[in-house]
Amino acid sequence: MIALVDIFRRHGPASRAKFADRLLPSHLAAMEAITQCRTEALGGHLSQCTACGALEYSYHACKNRHCPKCQHAATTRWLEQQRTLLLPIPYFLVTFTLPEALRPVARAHQHCLSNLLFQTSAAALQALTLDPHSLGGQIGMVGVLHTWTRDLASHPHVHDLVPGGALSPEGLQWLSPRSAAWLVPVRALSRLFRGKFKAALTTAGLGDPVPPQVWRKDWVTHCQPAGTGTEVLTSFAPYISRIALTNNR
Repeated sequence: MIALVDIFRRHGPASRAKFADRLLPSHLAAMEAITQCRTEALGGHLSQCTACGALEYSYHACKNRHCPKCQHAATTRWLEQQRTLLLPIPYFLVTFTLPEALRPVARAHQHCLSNLLFQTSAAALQALTLDPHSLGGQIGMVGVLHTWTRDLASHPHVHDLVPGGALSPEGLQWLSPRSAAWLVPVRALSRLFRGKFKAALTTAGLGDPVPPQVWRKDWVTHCQPAGTGTEVLTSFAPYISRIALTNNR
């Protein structure tokens, strides 16, 4: 099987010579790191068996988040840490999707738009749950950003794992939702998310290329029960360090 590193080593120099001015610095850095991973370029370390004294030299890993070889350990550590934070209550999975018309802007300004997507979706959910007609308190959440579909099409969206309840404003009482199947009104959440994202995009100076009708359409948000949250965290884990181009793909 040809690995991603083989492709980068074989065709990377010619590709960078032709397209370097059209690639993000982070993309160029990832290509270089993957190419050097576990080679003499990154140095290494010497290990000795305590029983027989045999020596073994190992090259250092690049630890780049896009490297197919370097992500399993990071994923396992993240999952173990998040599981220790779960509360013994029901959880909900809330999803916020960026409309298709905004995806070209998201592609051209990845760092900025990814941050705005995280910030405005969280702010919308927190603002709604603070409303006394909803939960009336402060919630917690852990969010994961997805930027592509299985066929590698651009599809930025955020999944939030949210405890089924909130802490009262004075911090002395736990407030539970009205039912085990309901956390917040999704249509109201969608409108709030759309408004906050528009304001943030305008402040960032990136609102001009966006078609006006985007701000008049319903945005896609979704909320569903997620049990104890354990299964959702397990599904989140691969995406924390997941790469689009694995060796198998």
